[in-house]
Amino acid sequence: MSGHESYPPPGGTPAWGTPPPAPYAAPYPTSPPPGMLPPGLPQAGGPPPPWQPPPGMLGAAHKPGALPLRPLGLSDIYDAAFRIIRFNPRATVGSAVLVAAVSMLIPIVITAVLTWTVDLSLDQASGSSPSTGELAGLVGSLGSLGLGTVLQSIGLVLVTGMIAHVTAAAAIGRRLTLGEAWRATHGKRWRLIGLTLLLGLMIALVIGLYALTYLPVTLLLDGWGIAVYAVLSAPLFLAFLCWFWVRVYYLPVPALMLEDVGVLGAIGRGFRLTRRQFWRTFGIALLTVLIAQIAGSMLAAPISIVGQGFLMGSGGGQYAVLALVLSNALSSVVSAAFVAPFTTAVASLQYLDQRMRKEAYDVELMTQAGLTVS
Repeated sequence: MSGHESYPPPGGTPAWGTPPPAPYAAPYPTSPPPGMLPPGLPQAGGPPPPWQPPPGMLGAAHKPGALPLRPLGLSDIYDAAFRIIRFNPRATVGSAVLVAAVSMLIPIVITAVLTWTVDLSLDQASGSSPSTGELAGLVGSLGSLGLGTVLQSIGLVLVTGMIAHVTAAAAIGRRLTLGEAWRATHGKRWRLIGLTLLLGLMIALVIGLYALTYLPVTLLLDGWGIAVYAVLSAPLFLAFLCWFWVRVYYLPVPALMLEDVGVLGAIGRGFRLTRRQFWRTFGIALLTVLIAQIAGSMLAAPISIVGQGFLMGSGGGQYAVLALVLSNALSSVVSAAFVAPFTTAVASLQYLDQRMRKEAYDVELMTQAGLTVS
């Protein structure tokens, strides 16, 4: 198998559900009653016709894991994503929760220590200015929250690499453990972080170049001219960002993790796989982001409401900052527990789908699953 990760075929019954067996086709009797033999079939006494699966059963035997090994539709992708999360929660949700919880434990511990050693009260009703120590405590607490957010982002980058391997293994009916998924990323973790940083720098550069175009506009045009330029250029710039997101940003991570390519090679692979597939890829990706963000917000909303309620009820007292940091940290963990596994699984499934459409990768997956002989 060249240019990708391969997994041995699973043993025993797969965890994704056994495909329905082919219906039993009894042979025709050698002497059917007159008038009962369908037209087009051999006459009585001839060899029985080969069995053909009825509509709806085509490809059922080619689903050794969480997804059918054929080009995928939207329902196939979402069904497979939820199956992967449901049947392998430790390597998907568990990895995201572990990373987010460890990262957010840092600001919680630091803020708790500062709360009991320094006055972090937000109540300034007395009119006294906060001391240098109190200001340092507030900065340290909020700074630790920022540090935890950065560490969580880096950790979730590694989680995306793990889930890419989990998805590829699920395609052939194998369920990776958390340790196996982590070991599968060996040798590519730094490249994955480098790829993420490079893509982020590219987006920042694109936004910065667009912002710089306003400099000559403001020097050459008046207020109405600037407004007209903004109205005309902003939609075009937004369209370019969407194109950049799909063609350059969206598929390099699974390509890097599942193929023997480097950082630039992964970007090139993502660009080639999305050629002539922009609208389909963009539609599924945008819908996935909307679903993930709405679901993540709904999951985190109760924690945020409780935190805001405590903050308002305490009137900015001694434990207000701790309550603020704690509610933000818990909300971030709960949101990451769903958003990261779901969005990464869908992106990895779209990567597999594009390879099956363009490169007949489904045949190779069938070989890995033991359905065909190489």
